[in-house]
Amino acid sequence: MKNITKINLGNNGPLVSKLGLGCMRMSSVWGGPVNDESESIATIQAALDNGINFLNTGDFYGSGHNELLVGKAIKGRRDDAFISVKFGAIFYNGQWIGLDLRPTAIKNFINYSLVRLGIDTIDLYQPCRLDNSVPVEDVIGTIADMIKEGKVRYLGVSEITADQLRKANSVHPVTALEIGYSLADRQIETDLLPTAKELGIGIVAFANTAEGLLTGEMKAPLAANDYHNHFSRFQGDNLVKNLEKVEVLKTMAREKGTTPTQLAIAWVNAQGDHIMPLVSMSRRTRLPENMQAMEIEFTPAEMDTLNTQFSPGAILGGTYLQR
Repeated sequence: MKNITKINLGNNGPLVSKLGLGCMRMSSVWGGPVNDESESIATIQAALDNGINFLNTGDFYGSGHNELLVGKAIKGRRDDAFISVKFGAIFYNGQWIGLDLRPTAIKNFINYSLVRLGIDTIDLYQPCRLDNSVPVEDVIGTIADMIKEGKVRYLGVSEITADQLRKANSVHPVTALEIGYSLADRQIETDLLPTAKELGIGIVAFANTAEGLLTGEMKAPLAANDYHNHFSRFQGDNLVKNLEKVEVLKTMAREKGTTPTQLAIAWVNAQGDHIMPLVSMSRRTRLPENMQAMEIEFTPAEMDTLNTQFSPGAILGGTYLQR
């Protein structure tokens, strides 16, 4: 395997790996680990060894478990890692109960994050999303103050609108926007992506396989207890028709000697040097496959096929990414 290419995160941002490691699946958002902790730590360290320095976590992943895990993995090699932290989501008894974006809450959140991670400065700090409960200026202004204090290096935002992005950037320069983006979820191409590019903001793109739809492993109908059933994309005729589209990806993968998952990641990677695929992994065995995806190139005809078959709106129904 080759070491991952480095890119600048945004026009004036830091040098980071073109592939990011999402650490969420190493913990449960609902509280408690879902993977062997030693394997998770080994996965993070193997990623660092291979030049993947962008580590993405959130203070609400596993109620702090994920930050503790990342902290153990980077101990003694802080300079090898670029740490991205999301905040603001509030869970209680395994249930989402809302956002807390008050300046006093943000100041409380970051102190706990720094302790759990065992570091003095968070590289990229971002609200997990924005609502109208607190003015954008107050949320972003609080992080800007933390940047002046040295607790944060760069400002990020996540899952917001183009108007919110412009407003946030007017308060303090935004380095990166974290957002769901895949062949199946292209609605951000209309307004949000062009706005980010205009402002010189890097894109950290998660959910590259659209919650597993593009892996080629999903079959209809789903088991009754499958969490995907909550989303209209995976229900009834929607799922049947969507899986017909995925056959195009499976055929191309066979022809290229890859997997559908690799092609899904490669497509996101090919959308520009300012876009980083953020891929969740919790096992070292996933690392070679995902790194190889970053080396896949498409012919003009292949790219045309994918863009035509997966044109915006071609995938029926939505997920939580399409609120």
